[in-house]
Amino acid sequence: MTFKSLGLSTSLLHAIDKVGYNTPSPIQEKAIPVILERKDVLASAQTGTGKTAGFVLPILQILSEEKQPKRRPVRSLILTPTRELAAQIQENVIAYSEFLHLNSTVIFGGIKQGAQVRELRNGVDILVATPGRLLDLHQQGLVSLAHVEVFVLDEADRMLDMGFLRDIKKIMSLIPERRQNLLFSATFSKEIKQLAGSFMMDPVTVEATPENTAVEVIVQKIYRLDRADKAEFLIRMISEGEWRQVLVFSKTKHGANRLSKKLDKRGITSAAIHGDKSQGARTNALAGFKKGDVRVLVATDIAARGLDIPLLPHVINFDLPKVAEDYVHRIGRTGRAGASGEAISLVSNDDLPLVRGIEKLLGERIPSEIPEGYKVTDQPAEPKAKKEPLTRKKKESGQNKPNDSRHKRKKPFNGANTKPRRKKRR
Repeated sequence: MTFKSLGLSTSLLHAIDKVGYNTPSPIQEKAIPVILERKDVLASAQTGTGKTAGFVLPILQILSEEKQPKRRPVRSLILTPTRELAAQIQENVIAYSEFLHLNSTVIFGGIKQGAQVRELRNGVDILVATPGRLLDLHQQGLVSLAHVEVFVLDEADRMLDMGFLRDIKKIMSLIPERRQNLLFSATFSKEIKQLAGSFMMDPVTVEATPENTAVEVIVQKIYRLDRADKAEFLIRMISEGEWRQVLVFSKTKHGANRLSKKLDKRGITSAAIHGDKSQGARTNALAGFKKGDVRVLVATDIAARGLDIPLLPHVINFDLPKVAEDYVHRIGRTGRAGASGEAISLVSNDDLPLVRGIEKLLGERIPSEIPEGYKVTDQPAEPKAKKEPLTRKKKESGQNKPNDSRHKRKKPFNGANTKPRRKKRR
């Protein structure tokens, strides 16, 4: 299978060749021809499978074949959950549209809106956006969605996880009812299927990989450790293995900051990215990581969603995610484009229930060992005992009441029911 056999134009084939891609990925093979037929598509594809090109390429072809309106209204809207993913999709749009006469831009929060507004006023055919900034600019009357022909909801599962359902519905009410809809998600949960059913017309279902499975080329491993030993063991792995590019997941913002500082003190250049970091700081950290100036990127799930880092060799779960599906998203950062990758999880006794949930989802056991020189001594945290509800019989019998007379309630003073004191005779 070649990109030419998918029905793409010469201009797009030239751009694809310049980017360096030779053959389409499974999701591209299945999605591109259906999208070119102007059908709604419900696609399940893990991160790193080439899904962005799977919808960007046919959209570019569809728009380039139509007559260009003079004022260039927004004809395709690509909605995505995070700033980083929005920026990366825009990079793809720019690269693939190099030999086409189409304009595009990206809008997201965290930065001043001035430059984004100027781009919109110049006219754009394709708009990549996050929900918050898009609704904000629309309320200000700075962007119109009245001419959208192709609507893309990317990373739909993460959109719902982040609480964007109301925003999504508001945005869909602003675009024409007659349009082509494309929904891409890593999983087909019940909520995703309900959302798709609410606005898609007879969608063609496209699945590139089995639902909720990890990429086969990724080597998964668990190291059992006490929580206090995790940071030291991570530093040891990176130093002894001479790893140059490592993505580490932390469950909290403060945890990411603390770990990054520890790495820096030991001579391992690192950067933390999370929701409290400014957009400029996050962009600079990611750029430094891609160039190799930063060896370790410590990230929370929200900040790392959609990161496109070619040939990333190592992903470390310093903290396991509470939701098993997020494990699949995390390790999908490595093992891309057919390259092998390594996903290591540092697991304390408290994490063992999470491990069982992940293994149940994957349908397989993840190899586990206690690293040499370490012991697991932490005791699993005991669940808090539930308070026994006070039954009616106990209430009537006076159980659960303190025996000490000091705790008995005093009757409230009521002058009408109190006998008057007698005056003493002198």
